[in-house]
Amino acid sequence: MKSSKLFKNKMEYKVVIYQEGMLGSLLLGGSKVNPLKFTEFLNQNAREGWRVQTMEKDNRRMLLFFSREAYVVILGRER
Repeated sequence: MKSSKLFKNKMEYKVVIYQEGMLGSLLLGGSKVNPLKFTEFLNQNAREGWRVQTMEKDNRRMLLFFSREAYVVILGRER
């Protein structure tokens, strides 16, 4: 029975796609993530106990001709 406790998942995860609004992409033809807003997003999650496990940058197509920068962020925390 003792070994079954070792395999219990003590972590929880969430996946978030962080991207800027559509308006910047429509007006400028493309939109990049605002570093100040992204920092605030990460700090808010950190205050709730979430830590970035990994992230990947993605350029997402929108309305055929426009694109916007996004980040796929995987956050984890102990239960």
